[in-house]
Amino acid sequence: MKRIALGLFGLGLLFLLGTGLAMAADHAVKMQTKEGIGKYLTDAEGKTLYWFKKDSPGKSACTGPCVEKWPLYYREMVAAGKELKAGDFGSITREDGKKQTTFRGYPLYYWMNDKQAGDTTGQGVNDVWFVVNPDNFPPK
Repeated sequence: MKRIALGLFGLGLLFLLGTGLAMAADHAVKMQTKEGIGKYLTDAEGKTLYWFKKDSPGKSACTGPCVEKWPLYYREMVAAGKELKAGDFGSITREDGKKQTTFRGYPLYYWMNDKQAGDTTGQGVNDVWFVVNPDNFPPK
């Protein structure tokens, strides 16, 4: 009986670990490279992540209609893809009560006009929206 219980416990543990690893892979932030853009961050599906020049570490300045155009990126757990550090990711609770994932303290966003993986049409919008290049982020 004890052996059966231990066996079931072991299977349960493997299931939980496997599920956690699969979930982490589903929420991995990856680094991509594109000619004319350079290196930039994407979510697990390859959708580009952006930062807003008017934000400051730990605080989003994008509110109201801004969030409709620049949807928030939030995952409870983020797995850092290779070449990235897990410690660079965190989260904030915004003034509107919503949570948002951060990279090196800065909130991350999507751009509503990016329709498929690899789109970077938000780069340079109004000279305040940019892809996140981890090699020189935050810019000085």
